[in-house]
Amino acid sequence: MERLEETVGFRRFGTMLDCSRNAVMTVEALKRWIDLTADLGYNTLLLYTEDTYEIEGEPYFGYMRGRYTKEELREADRYARSKGMEVIPCIQTLAHLNAIVRWPAYQGHVDTGDILLAGDEAVYELIDKMFATVSRCFESRTVNIGMDEAHMIGRGKYYDLHGDSDRSQILIEHVKRVAQIGERYGLTLAMWSDMFFRLAAGGEYYAQDVNIDESIRQQIPKNVELIYWDYYSTDKSRYDGMLSAHNKLKEGTWFAGGLWTWMGFAPHNGYSIKATRAALCSCREQGTQDVFLTMWGDNGGECSKFAMLPALFYAAELAKGNEDINTIKEKFRQKYGIAFDEFLLLDLPGTPGVSDDHVRDAEKYLLYNDCFMGLFDANLAGDEGAKYAVCKENLEKVEHTGEWSLLFETQKALCQVLELKALLGVRTHKIYAAWKAAGDKMAESRKEMEELLSDYRKLLDKLDSFYKTYKKQWFSENKPHGFDVQDIRLGGLSRRIQSCLERLEDLYQGKIQVIEELEEEQLDIRGVPGTPGDALYFNSWSTNVTANVL
Repeated sequence: MERLEETVGFRRFGTMLDCSRNAVMTVEALKRWIDLTADLGYNTLLLYTEDTYEIEGEPYFGYMRGRYTKEELREADRYARSKGMEVIPCIQTLAHLNAIVRWPAYQGHVDTGDILLAGDEAVYELIDKMFATVSRCFESRTVNIGMDEAHMIGRGKYYDLHGDSDRSQILIEHVKRVAQIGERYGLTLAMWSDMFFRLAAGGEYYAQDVNIDESIRQQIPKNVELIYWDYYSTDKSRYDGMLSAHNKLKEGTWFAGGLWTWMGFAPHNGYSIKATRAALCSCREQGTQDVFLTMWGDNGGECSKFAMLPALFYAAELAKGNEDINTIKEKFRQKYGIAFDEFLLLDLPGTPGVSDDHVRDAEKYLLYNDCFMGLFDANLAGDEGAKYAVCKENLEKVEHTGEWSLLFETQKALCQVLELKALLGVRTHKIYAAWKAAGDKMAESRKEMEELLSDYRKLLDKLDSFYKTYKKQWFSENKPHGFDVQDIRLGGLSRRIQSCLERLEDLYQGKIQVIEELEEEQLDIRGVPGTPGDALYFNSWSTNVTANVL
């Protein structure tokens, strides 16, 4: 590890893989990831598992979620150590445990939502079991205990039991109790800083010029370290201010940036590179010793972590002090046999025709945008299909993709779907209105309707091709658990397109006279009219696919 530490300029420099949002990476894929990142100079892997790891005596913890067995964890840890890499388990000991609360076995453990009931002995018995598992499976004596975004702590069952209480004190006492349990196992605990920082800084997280409450600072247990997390800025001054404020709260604060894998099927290398450049430059200047880059999988874990290779490579070079982009690109080409800028084309489906100054996920919300309800149709400019045709053509031009070929095939297949689908709802509404208005001159609109029906049929074929390619990509990296969600979503999309097609055919054949959804006014999903063509940040399948209750 000494050689790697000297190389990258940080004590710890790592990546964090989210294995809790359905995409649980196989052990073989973990080994591949370890090989890839160790070769670039990363010396740490943080494995984020909310409930996706085995706990003895807790059969419902991670049940049917692809949880890692204890032997799988040990195998991954042994392999990483053979490559000079430390694996740090990332668990949750307060919030973000929504996957277990569905089971009767854990309903008594819950305060509200996905937040554990602070002060409850059964909760601390469960947390003790969590520490027992990770301490036996990993050589590292550091554990990330989560503790982030528990904004509703004390407002559910805790309130029923104890009445109106000082919520700050609830949090502090809970952290102290967890720290005591960790201490018994000889563990150093790292926790996301937002809950403590908000207490110390008057309620805001991303607040740079703040006075730190000394009384809060003194309440942080000695074996608890803080992690400042920030994925949302390309402004170095913001990182400067936040790191400075954090070090007033707790010296030696870690930093967690983001390689954006959590906004749909496509990666966001371009934005990640800009944000990482600002963040790592600040970390170097501030003397931050422990730095890692998160790769979350919000709302389904659709995006391959391996699709972030350009940003991953760029960050490693930056950590070694190489800031010359041309040199970085040439080293990338020599190592992987594909041009850096060509690999960046994987970003295109998420942001067709849009700069990488912001993160958007057009490929996901346009894929699931209903052909009749069209909750996003009012936001479209009318050129989206043509943009996806260009994206497809650009991806088709890339040759010699080698081991990364499946990533390119998947995004190309997705663009082929969106070339047809992006504006299909808009066209459907327009052609339906013309059909209704034609009256006894209906023959004049029959050709348009026939072309529309033909495109629906073509779309079903292209969607099937995308599904098969994407399934192959998923199973090359992840356990099967979690793909059931993709089956439900993509299978439901296919069935819905078929249903819409059948009703349009009935209209064409005179079996029905009205399609009710197409009669309704379409409103802007944002609540207020925006600029047509604005790419959106919208990553919720359930609120995208329908206005009805799922």
